[in-house]
Amino acid sequence: MSKVVSTASEAVADIASGARLAVGGFGLCGIPDTLIAAIADGDATDLEVFSNNCGVDDYGLGILLGAHRIARVTASYVGENKEFARQYLSGELEVELTPQGTLAERLRAGGTGIPAFYTPAGVGTPIEEGGLPWRYNADGSIAVASPPKATAVFGDRRYVLEEAITADFALVHAEIGDTEGNLVFNKTAMNFNPLCAMAGRITIAQVEKLVEPGEIDPAHVHLPGVFVQRVVHTGMQDKRIEKRTISGGAQ
Repeated sequence: MSKVVSTASEAVADIASGARLAVGGFGLCGIPDTLIAAIADGDATDLEVFSNNCGVDDYGLGILLGAHRIARVTASYVGENKEFARQYLSGELEVELTPQGTLAERLRAGGTGIPAFYTPAGVGTPIEEGGLPWRYNADGSIAVASPPKATAVFGDRRYVLEEAITADFALVHAEIGDTEGNLVFNKTAMNFNPLCAMAGRITIAQVEKLVEPGEIDPAHVHLPGVFVQRVVHTGMQDKRIEKRTISGGAQ
């Protein structure tokens, strides 16, 4: 059965206010920009987002953030997004900062049916002990703080318990996809895209090149179609640079 949807707007039409979204990409590499723009064209608000970061001020998730359509973000990196930092520090946005490897594993665990896992990352820090500011009051005091987490000892080492992440929808970008949802990612665009796709109850993939079943060598499939419910052919993606740095040239 073909999973192809004609337009990005049609693919995201049932994303309602309050939905939980797992969004692939790292910085601006491999982000599902067309799907994000389609959500921005709709009226969904109070979104909860799980993503490594939140784009930049005028691109990617930064578009939804700037329009105050996101209520909560779980991420590992504030990145180059000044509006993200401003909303967090002013109490307009709830933010759960989590170690990057922990975030990746929480998404993967959610996609494979593992409800929680133990990790050494964060042991003996506020990650374990609680008290990290998730939301500030306007006066800078803490309105919502992270709770303490359970720990256990295995062998001679202590570990902290982390819960898996599942989302209502996952949005990902792939270089190649077939009509049955099998995906191939381009180099470092592998980043968080497969993990987010696994964590979504409904996963929507925008693909640069759409092919028929069998045209992708099974050995080259990075994410099998069982994890993907909708595919949108969006064509070649504009490869933007998050922070351009150039040399001063020869002196």
